[in-house]
Amino acid sequence: MKRRTFLLTGAAATLALPAVADTGPIIKVVKTPTCGCCTAWVDHVRQAGLPVEAQDVDQDTLYALKDRLKIAPELAGCHTAVVGDYFIEGHVPAEDIARLLAEQPAARGLTVPGMPMSSPGMGGPGAGDTFDTLLVGLDSATSVFASHS
Repeated sequence: MKRRTFLLTGAAATLALPAVADTGPIIKVVKTPTCGCCTAWVDHVRQAGLPVEAQDVDQDTLYALKDRLKIAPELAGCHTAVVGDYFIEGHVPAEDIARLLAEQPAARGLTVPGMPMSSPGMGGPGAGDTFDTLLVGLDSATSVFASHS
């Protein structure tokens, strides 16, 4: 009887422990210090529960990172992030980042080119623009990963 009591007590104690969230890899964001929409996007990603580290750099350093990651100018946004083996370019919604990390497609990253007004950090839903999050493949070809209106 003592063994059964011990096992049941141990199982109950395990169930009572608070769950530790798996926060996943850290999203490392590089942005300029004067860009308010970049800061708002970082806040959006944090509020979604994704771990973020933001670093302010000058414009030349940001462009050098985009060049190193081979992000074509037509795919560029105002900030660049790296998470695991992926880049995240521009105002990509947090749910798209979470999906990318869960599905782990063979790709280079995600981008929301330009600065659509309804994207996170720019004004949010209802601000006017519909936009697509693009998946950038290993061959740099793009396809629609998610559509937002």
